[in-house]
Amino acid sequence: MLLSLRWSVSIFSIFCLPKSVMYQAKAFLILILLLWGIPLQSKTVSYSLSINEKMIFFAGKSAIGLAINDTIPGPVLRFKEGDLAKIRVHNLLDKEKTILHWHGLLVPNDQDGVAGLTTPPIPPGEYFDYEFQLTHAGTYWYHSHLGMQEQRGVYGAIVVEPGEPVEEPGWDMEKVVILSDWTNEKPTEVLRSLRKGDEWYSIRKGSVQSLWGAYRAGMLGTFLNNQWVNMPPMDISDVAYDAFWINGKPSIEIAESSGKRVKLRIINAGASTYFYVHSSTGPMQVVASDGMEIEPVNQESLLIGNGETYDVIVSIPPGEKHEVRATAQDGTGHASIFLGEGTPKFAKQISKPDLYGMEWMLAGLDLDDEMDEEKESARPLSPYGKFRSPRSTALPEDAPRREIELRLTGNMNRYVWSFNGKTLKQDSTIHLTHGEVLRMNFINDTMMHHPLHLHGHFFRLLNGQGDYAPLKHTVDIPPMGKRSIEFLANEQGDWVFHCHQLYHMKTGMTRILSYREQGPDHKPKMDLSKLDPWRFSMDAMVGTKMTEGRLGIRKARHDLDFLWEHAFEHAEYEFDVQWSRLIDFNSKTLAGVRSGNSPEQYDRFYLGYNQRLPFLSQGTVTMDNEAVLRFGLSKELPLTNHISWSSEIQYESDGKWELKTGLDYRFTKEFAMAVRYHSDHQLGFGVRIYF
Repeated sequence: MLLSLRWSVSIFSIFCLPKSVMYQAKAFLILILLLWGIPLQSKTVSYSLSINEKMIFFAGKSAIGLAINDTIPGPVLRFKEGDLAKIRVHNLLDKEKTILHWHGLLVPNDQDGVAGLTTPPIPPGEYFDYEFQLTHAGTYWYHSHLGMQEQRGVYGAIVVEPGEPVEEPGWDMEKVVILSDWTNEKPTEVLRSLRKGDEWYSIRKGSVQSLWGAYRAGMLGTFLNNQWVNMPPMDISDVAYDAFWINGKPSIEIAESSGKRVKLRIINAGASTYFYVHSSTGPMQVVASDGMEIEPVNQESLLIGNGETYDVIVSIPPGEKHEVRATAQDGTGHASIFLGEGTPKFAKQISKPDLYGMEWMLAGLDLDDEMDEEKESARPLSPYGKFRSPRSTALPEDAPRREIELRLTGNMNRYVWSFNGKTLKQDSTIHLTHGEVLRMNFINDTMMHHPLHLHGHFFRLLNGQGDYAPLKHTVDIPPMGKRSIEFLANEQGDWVFHCHQLYHMKTGMTRILSYREQGPDHKPKMDLSKLDPWRFSMDAMVGTKMTEGRLGIRKARHDLDFLWEHAFEHAEYEFDVQWSRLIDFNSKTLAGVRSGNSPEQYDRFYLGYNQRLPFLSQGTVTMDNEAVLRFGLSKELPLTNHISWSSEIQYESDGKWELKTGLDYRFTKEFAMAVRYHSDHQLGFGVRIYF
């Protein structure tokens, strides 16, 4: 398998050579194929896929999804190693372009399906013909790599059988299992909510880390200490989903599996959900990861990151019915497959995560990954330390070697994700030299898991197995954890490397790997100007004494806001037009114009600075054109899952001061009840509106 895989990469390169050397290259290719026993006469397998809108109904609500051949997920594409795939993709959407990426398959660069970089997107009403050789067996999948169509349903499975039949496969039947998450919200609205720093999804899931919650859990001291040292709450999952699916349904049944060993080809096609997979049969036998064979490993519970695939085998006793359950990492739901017949035996329920201790989240600090079966945690990390390839995966010793370090960085409040503190728009390209071995060392400085996916290459996961390190195309980097990979740069062109959590990728955790052989003047074709658009938001309070709020637009590092206060008594008002720019995730600069109609107020221009202070508070200082300094200190603190307290005190060097404090009870994503005390206007009540 490995030798075929290595040669396949070189084979693809041949088809992109200049015509002047094409005939010599083809002769060389024929010789290689004869030597290695790869059949010259490949079978052509054709599919026709149509992408169209489809109405989805779940929990009494309807939403518009995107279907492939009118199904979510799309049809399973089946091939044999050596087949020539010809896939025509029709775009039946009214207004949107679309595209498909073949996740995990080694395909020619122009077939990879990344819009604007490798493959042109398909306009509405038109089609595109993909054509590529299937060079390696295994479980893979396809999905849209345009916009956020993947979240809306554009995904499906790919199964590539070995070119030669397996004499004793070790299983009696197989089933493709596609895990996914579904939201009735438009993905663009989900992203807008995340970029606002809105806590609604945590409130909806009951996962707010609050003062009262910490007290009830006996973790008040830890909670307050984390606040003091500016450790923000950990987020396990960003989005509150309406459903989790297996093959587009909450559960499926396969009665004919009774008395059989069943191979499950598990694919995590979720946009932003990690899944724990576990079976009522006991430990599952893991035989492949990301399509690549590994020496069999028994695993009680298996953590699967976005974009990863696993082949596992479970044995179903005759006359019994067993559940294989996929539980969302945040504990908000699950989907199930029932195998066999009879009274169902349910898989053990995985406990919800500890919101305050979270020792399991910080296990990434020690990435040993080795554990006894009896001691295996109910919420383990990915069991990479156990994975061992059955064949050597060693790379050429005489190849030049290079190392780079990528720190995984991010900010939940602004929802910006990056490598080394820079988004794709700020630092887009990592250059490769053909023939070199590149080692990439990842250090996760965030409190979230990140599944990193490399297009066009398999890499060795350096897990202590030496020459037998497993091959993968997607790797989970746990919170505060470290991992290293290496691969041979044996392709050409530009390839995407990114976090496969959709909303992380869209907000900056992406790079382009570009081969230097394209020339010193080459620039990747991706239009970076379309990244990081301005997004609108509003937060307004209307009360019995006054109204106040913010109306603004936001980018990753820039805010433009209209801030106002209006007291009904005496009809006094003050407003600011303010621009701010992030220096880093803890500080920013300010510039603005302030005006009002109070006796002591007049038009002022000011410059300022904002800094995050201990106890997760915010300190601000500004100086206006009259040399008046204004000092501000503000703090927000969740008291319960729905109730939060906020307070702000301001003092000006001319002697004026102001205090605002209050409570909010959040009912919905758009609405909260509010109680406010203002030092000038006393106690008032009202509503708070979010948009």
